[in-house]
Amino acid sequence: MHGILRVAVCIVLAVLTSGVRAQQARPIQSGLHESDALNAGTVTVITAPIGGPMSIMGSDMAAVLDDGDKLRVLPVLGKGSAQNLIDIIRLKNIDMGFVTTDALEFVKTESNIPDIAKRVRYIAPLIYNGIHIVGRQEIKTVEDLNGKRIFAERSIGLPAARAIFRRMGIEADIDSQTDPDGGLQKLLNGERDAWVASVSKNAPVIKNIKNEGGKFHLLEIPYTRPLQDIYLPSDFSSEEYPNLVPQGSRVDTVAVSTMLLVYNWPLESDRYRRVARFVDALFDKLPLFRQPPRHPKWKDTVISTNIPGLERFRAAQDWLDRSKEATPPSPPPAKAEESDRIQRNSGRKPAPEDAAKVYGDFLRWRDGQK
Repeated sequence: MHGILRVAVCIVLAVLTSGVRAQQARPIQSGLHESDALNAGTVTVITAPIGGPMSIMGSDMAAVLDDGDKLRVLPVLGKGSAQNLIDIIRLKNIDMGFVTTDALEFVKTESNIPDIAKRVRYIAPLIYNGIHIVGRQEIKTVEDLNGKRIFAERSIGLPAARAIFRRMGIEADIDSQTDPDGGLQKLLNGERDAWVASVSKNAPVIKNIKNEGGKFHLLEIPYTRPLQDIYLPSDFSSEEYPNLVPQGSRVDTVAVSTMLLVYNWPLESDRYRRVARFVDALFDKLPLFRQPPRHPKWKDTVISTNIPGLERFRAAQDWLDRSKEATPPSPPPAKAEESDRIQRNSGRKPAPEDAAKVYGDFLRWRDGQK
């Protein structure tokens, strides 16, 4: 009898315990579903060290594109274009990031990563960096850097220095080691002959160089044919850098596109769908990015500009195709000879963002004619 009662009590306890467990399991399962929904709408964008346009533009994306569980952008501070590219390829939790076009060649050769063009896709070029070479006054041309001591930090200057010097046949002693004083300070202290940086125009770190006695200046980088597969023509004015450019003068240089690069996710994958949702929102809301309080560099963004040697992310190309169908053809741009005449009369090269816009207008007009 006692044995029967004992069995009955055990059965009752088992039923009650299973019920409690079931009740406890429901919130957990519900939390998992909520987590899945949240992750399905979240993308990560790796930017650059804090303070530059890339990090601010990443924050702009997070603010403007926030749509609750449907879309959330998580900016991640990176270590510059070269490392960003490596992280996009190798880190599982990074969807896309800011990368300059000259970083592609640098990473391929320096980090021995093959088939980069097959592993990534570009969404759109966003901004342009001017290549700044600050040199001692006795160094008159870029060619004078042969055999000289150069500092080009990996995060902001080394990819450009490698690409430009290689193409121009310049063999310099390039130091890229980061130290507490910084590479620019080494130049100012006389320990280096030049300093290379790929940054936006009007960069405070360059504009604030105290150049008493005119010891330093910005070196001209000629827009020669070997550079034209990566770079665009640009220049620096005395208004932008009164401390390094003689009053009323301009110094020719080159600029590089900074694009939004994404891993080549399979078309049917969840990661592809997430980024595609992001792309549609980014392109749809681009006018909002060009308004205060967003970074003024958004005004330079021409999403239709192509990047030679790379394939555009499918969702981005689909958006451009839909937009082209909805937009009537614009009038044809000025003929090439007319553009040349305007340039000759103005006495200066167009800014890279202007050149990109004109080229984009031409492509849209050409496609409209088809």
